[in-house]
Amino acid sequence: MENGSEKLINGRAFAARLRRDIREEAHALHAQHGILPTLAVVMVGEDPASAVYVRSKVRATEEAGMRSVAHHLPGDATEEELLTLIAALNADPSVHGILVQLPVPQQIRRDAVLDAIAPEKDVDGFHIVNAGRLAVGRRDGFVPCTPLGCLMLLKSVLPSLAGQQAVVIGASNIVGRPMAQLLQQEGCTVTVTHLKTRDVAAETRRADIVIAAAGHAGLVRGDWIKPGAIVIDVGINRVQTEEGSRIVGDVAFDEVLPHAAAITPVPGGVGPMTIACLLQNTLHAARKTLSA
Repeated sequence: MENGSEKLINGRAFAARLRRDIREEAHALHAQHGILPTLAVVMVGEDPASAVYVRSKVRATEEAGMRSVAHHLPGDATEEELLTLIAALNADPSVHGILVQLPVPQQIRRDAVLDAIAPEKDVDGFHIVNAGRLAVGRRDGFVPCTPLGCLMLLKSVLPSLAGQQAVVIGASNIVGRPMAQLLQQEGCTVTVTHLKTRDVAAETRRADIVIAAAGHAGLVRGDWIKPGAIVIDVGINRVQTEEGSRIVGDVAFDEVLPHAAAITPVPGGVGPMTIACLLQNTLHAARKTLSA
């Protein structure tokens, strides 16, 4: 680890700088135009992990000089009740971004919730309108926060991505697919692997850039990595060891480190960037109201 520390992409430090810039811009927007960027966070139920995420988002929003409004519905809330709340937030001009913490209880359709959020307030970037804009190469909508953060970290070590071979492991609508679209827009040749890919290792060995977003602890092994590749580990997996519970990524870090030119650690890599990009999207949503 000591010999590999220079290879680490420090997501915490990058996110801290981004959040400082966001705070300055938020203060300027408020001082010059009287607009206080505001994020509404909605949670349904009592899921402990979701509660932790919501608290961290509320705290980060306030630390960035923006306003946070939290709404908590009981676990037996109906879909109609949640959609009514979202409609009220859509209509509230003081609210610039709306985030519904996922997952929602089983009686509520996830897609119905995401589609109910006004696209101009969809700071998670999950609305079908924003997804469509990204799919056709337009960047005037909102991009999902985790892929956006990955791209920023990647470009911090390789400013020009044109011509690079990239492999994205995982094809979710939240990370894998939008990540592939962002990389294509940067000029990469992109392969997306998924559960039906015949030989994920073989695909990965060709890559100059590896984005691991499969949700499978230690999936990517050392011999999967082309020497000098850049590895971005999106995975957040809790595993039990003899020392107790710990968080690991989708990459077998100690195996991959000697092969990679640069790599994000878990924790401390992509994770901090997700919230920082959420704040950036909220700031952009507030700024767009100037021209509305």
